[in-house]
Amino acid sequence: MTHIKTQYNRRSFIKVSAAAGGGMLIGFSWLNGCKPNTPELAEGVAVPKEWFEINGYIKIGETGMVTIYSPNPEIGQNIRTSMPMIVAEELDVPWENVVVEQAPLNTGWYQNQFAGGSLSIRLSWNALRMAGATGRRMLMEAAAKEWGLEVADLTASEGMIKEANGERSISYGEIASKAVGIEIPEEVELKAVNDFKLIGTSVKNVDGKKIVTGEPLFGLDFHREGMQLAMIQHPPAFGMKVKDFNEAEIKSMPGVTDAFIIDTTIAEPGGFDEQGFKHLIAIVGKSTWQLMQAKKALKANWETSGELESSDTHLKRLEKALVSGEVVESRKDGNPEAAFKRAAKVIERTYSAPFIAHNTLEPMNFFANVTEDAAELIGPTQTPEALEGSVAKLLNLPLENITVNMTRIGGGFGRRLYVHFGVEAAAISKKIGGPVKLIYSREDDMTQGTYRPTYRSVYKAGLDENNNLIAFSVKGAGLPDGPIFPNRFPAGAVDNYSAEKINAETNVTTGAWRAPRSNFTAGAEQSFLDEVAEAAGKDPIDFRLELFERAIKDPVGEEYEYDAERYAGVLKLVKEKANWGETKPEIYRGVAAYFCHSTYVAEVFDMVVNDGQPTVQKVWCAVDCGIVVNRDAAKNMIQGGVIDGIGHSMYSQLTFENGAPNQMNFDKYQLIRHSQAPKEIEVFFVENQIDPTGLGEPGLPPAIGALANALYKVTGQRHYHQPFMTEKQVVG
Repeated sequence: MTHIKTQYNRRSFIKVSAAAGGGMLIGFSWLNGCKPNTPELAEGVAVPKEWFEINGYIKIGETGMVTIYSPNPEIGQNIRTSMPMIVAEELDVPWENVVVEQAPLNTGWYQNQFAGGSLSIRLSWNALRMAGATGRRMLMEAAAKEWGLEVADLTASEGMIKEANGERSISYGEIASKAVGIEIPEEVELKAVNDFKLIGTSVKNVDGKKIVTGEPLFGLDFHREGMQLAMIQHPPAFGMKVKDFNEAEIKSMPGVTDAFIIDTTIAEPGGFDEQGFKHLIAIVGKSTWQLMQAKKALKANWETSGELESSDTHLKRLEKALVSGEVVESRKDGNPEAAFKRAAKVIERTYSAPFIAHNTLEPMNFFANVTEDAAELIGPTQTPEALEGSVAKLLNLPLENITVNMTRIGGGFGRRLYVHFGVEAAAISKKIGGPVKLIYSREDDMTQGTYRPTYRSVYKAGLDENNNLIAFSVKGAGLPDGPIFPNRFPAGAVDNYSAEKINAETNVTTGAWRAPRSNFTAGAEQSFLDEVAEAAGKDPIDFRLELFERAIKDPVGEEYEYDAERYAGVLKLVKEKANWGETKPEIYRGVAAYFCHSTYVAEVFDMVVNDGQPTVQKVWCAVDCGIVVNRDAAKNMIQGGVIDGIGHSMYSQLTFENGAPNQMNFDKYQLIRHSQAPKEIEVFFVENQIDPTGLGEPGLPPAIGALANALYKVTGQRHYHQPFMTEKQVVG
């Protein structure tokens, strides 16, 4: 068993108090992550007489029911289910006795209260286990005191405490009130991983039924009596701002109660404050239909405030950056220049990807109710603390006067890390002096910004006369942030290696999109490695494994982010599961592997030709993410990442003309269709006892490389520029 301290080099974060009607409350101040679940109890399980609504607590009622208040947003990664499983495991309470509820933002109780970077389980693993184990230990101490025994004389399992050498037993609910006076232990004992009963199993999403039956869960569902609705209009192009509009005419339209220009400029913006459009036209009214009609009647005067960039401008800027741009991050091992000169073969290729939008299924929305001295905000945000801070600055109110409550999020992918839509709702509410819900149209969202940056990278490899890789270089630029990770593979596996990251300027606003930077780099790198392997006359997987073998036995340099053995491990696993090397008539295979967010994923794509079109028939995935908490949920995240990677790399792009995006809705911006998704995605996990790492993001990046490599096998054509559909497709 593992022992863990219950204090974290700061004030003790656990406190216990009596619950009404008996029971025990265990509070902990840095639980990072699950989402609410209204009580849907198993047959025969009674609801406690009272539940305390206190942020940051595990509650144990007199019936033995356990409620977990959880701070983090649920964006579809299933932490509403998976995180309570961890607490229930260590507490050793039946899963059917667990209820989960959402806590509001509370920086006094919680840390890392956000959803992003595949961090929820990773950051919360020890806190959740500790909370459950502490509760179990205190209940056992209370029972030991009641019976005049030592804790060592008792066992606890499935919500019951029993004598090890006797017949007495008592339920958690029956002893909970007696545990209130027990001193919190300085150290608690955690279960051995081999003893887990709940973790590692498949538990259904606790919100599944509500989602499919349409029960109100999402921000767009939220309604409060007396609230008005609002929509906005931002400038039509980056580099423009609003001057004025036909205000009187808009105000006179049916259902419109007000129209005005809002200013959401914050003097000292934070990292999640979107900086594209700070002056917006806001229209307030009774129904979305009436507001949409008013938007159509807008006659605004816009004025130029900066450069009106086009896609040609972006391409030239990236090309120039690769030649003469400032390198902001780099690595160099050996002497790549000299190695390239003596190489028998040199392969050099350029890869690119366009700006893309997030396009969350749930339109952007937020509720705000601003009064003279306070502000209440409710809606779908990945960063509630950032929103709280930005609204406080905008309204010049103290943080303690701002409350943020989180709804379930209908898609995030990084889009809802940025808080401008909540800030805009607050500005509108302040102006009208009442509650309002702001709703974006799809066009508002797609043309507003915070896009995935556009990238361009040049890869170069040198092989000696024996087809050994002796030199490797990569230089990548992005608008505005370059895509290169200098210390990732193949750093450490090649004697002569260089990597350079270059940033370039644009006034198109960008932000994190699922697996930031990795979503491009993995596809480019893994496509390039396949081409190098072919030039070397080697099997693509064997070629990679040779490099990993070097990184394992005799790594080059001192810094590299990845564990070469774990990286090689997922390649070996996917090779085994997919029966790589077997020839199957009319099936074309591509492979890729990538490491990001502390997780290793390898994928093999099986592609066929249907009616002259390449189609992904099956995907094999091997994943090393440490301990898997909820097996089905973990598989679902990998499967979703694969589909997302295929769809965006194959079909999606945003192009610009004079600062304005050409694609404003799904009539011109293509997302993957059901018929274009893989027919089957099989996921296999490396079994180990390493603490859990990320899962929401790592499944996507290797899908792009595996797709490109499979397409090459079908068409004989390499793919260098996303979206691949824009490159000529010839099925041989």
